[in-house]
Amino acid sequence: MSEAAARDAYVALGSNLGDSRATLVGAAEALAALPGSRLAGISRIYRTPPWGRRDQPDFLNAVVRLRTTLEPHDLLDALMAIERRFGRTRDGERWGPRTLDLDLLHVDGVVLDEPQLTLPHPRMGERAFVLLPLADLAPELELPGQGRVAELLRRVDAGGCEPVD
Repeated sequence: MSEAAARDAYVALGSNLGDSRATLVGAAEALAALPGSRLAGISRIYRTPPWGRRDQPDFLNAVVRLRTTLEPHDLLDALMAIERRFGRTRDGERWGPRTLDLDLLHVDGVVLDEPQLTLPHPRMGERAFVLLPLADLAPELELPGQGRVAELLRRVDAGGCEPVD
């Protein structure tokens, strides 16, 4: 990997079906194995209440920092392939239970607003289950149009979110 061409990408990981801890660890390993990429950091794992639909098990959530030369759309395609490898099927249901959810949160130097990809992730500043693990890695990270991670975290309700490791 050409370090000069690489940039930091932050990916949220979530799971509430099956052995969620093993799934998150396996997903982090799969991210580290992507071409032109290396794992540059991983947050603690947090147990968090479900978002949107409450009638499902709690989630385990984490965030990884990936140093990568992949372009954002190629990285998004790779995330979806990893989800499928871990048994994720996208049936159109929002906020339902899942074996693995990978969300591309932010790529340094990239701002996009397209139907298939918006960067930074447009709703991450509202979600404690994203901001808590992201703050483990990059509390001073400035998200264009949203603010600094540490500031955003102070504005959300993190009740029920606790580190598990």
